[in-house]
Amino acid sequence: MEGIFTAWGRILAGRAPNLSVEITRKCPLTCPGCYAFTDDHIGPGESHRQLSDFKGAELVDEHKPIHVSIVGGEPLVRYRELNEVLPWLAGQGIHTQLVISAARPIPEEWSGLRRLQVVVSIDGLQPEHDAWRTPATYDRILKHIVGHEITVHCTITRQQVQRDGYLEEFLQIWSANPAIKQLYLSLYTPQIGEMSEECLTVADCDRVVEQLLYYRAQFPKLARAMPEELISVYAEPPESPDDCVFAKITTCFSADLEKQVTPCQLGGNPDCSRCGCIASAGLKAVGRHRLPMGIEVGKVFDGSSWVGARVRQVTETVGGR
Repeated sequence: MEGIFTAWGRILAGRAPNLSVEITRKCPLTCPGCYAFTDDHIGPGESHRQLSDFKGAELVDEHKPIHVSIVGGEPLVRYRELNEVLPWLAGQGIHTQLVISAARPIPEEWSGLRRLQVVVSIDGLQPEHDAWRTPATYDRILKHIVGHEITVHCTITRQQVQRDGYLEEFLQIWSANPAIKQLYLSLYTPQIGEMSEECLTVADCDRVVEQLLYYRAQFPKLARAMPEELISVYAEPPESPDDCVFAKITTCFSADLEKQVTPCQLGGNPDCSRCGCIASAGLKAVGRHRLPMGIEVGKVFDGSSWVGARVRQVTETVGGR
């Protein structure tokens, strides 16, 4: 509840409480379906490959977020800079989520940082994951996460749901690992018009939702991270970015820290009718929560966003004089 009111204050002031930064365009992986390297990720005809990296904490100072997501490319490519940035963010009282592949060792000193959540992307069981995400293989991940407290994130694709018991086996393997604190499962979100092998059908999505709700009772590390309200949102995603709380309260920047990624972290032209983004689902679930006076949090955010936009307009007009 405290986080809701803090975010509310930022929104009323015309600021997005969340900041997502693609800290590097470099990545040793070539994962199928990776949204960050599509041709139109940043804008028409613009992708990560056309950017150069940029250094500095000015972005955080300017936007004053309460939560920062650091993604890539592969952020561990810039681990030396992160050795300075992550303690600084913790010292500023900012909650940070770092999404990595764990293709290289995770610095030991990160394990003691407050307000840091390290998320490792693991897309399926070992045969498929290793084929898709080499050099971030199962063996390397298992070696590199020792001594850390990790959140596993898996993006569910059609290839996975076509085999009975696939998700259950995945959950069993990673739930048993002592380094794993919790498990996130997203659904693959395609671009509009995309018909790739990764795309889930409506029937696939319904089946995944049913399975996840069932597996919550068997796997506490899944239940801890994914309440029933969040999972249920996968069956009824937002109709557009205007209907997505995550898109509205998160400012996303590409690797040069100048170009913004729109309409959300996925960039390009995502098909919201098939959205499986866990951040979007989680915030929509929060938006359905009712405050003590009976008002939905989402309604408060919508009204606050309108007020914040007016405040920002006035501030920019006055500042531009």
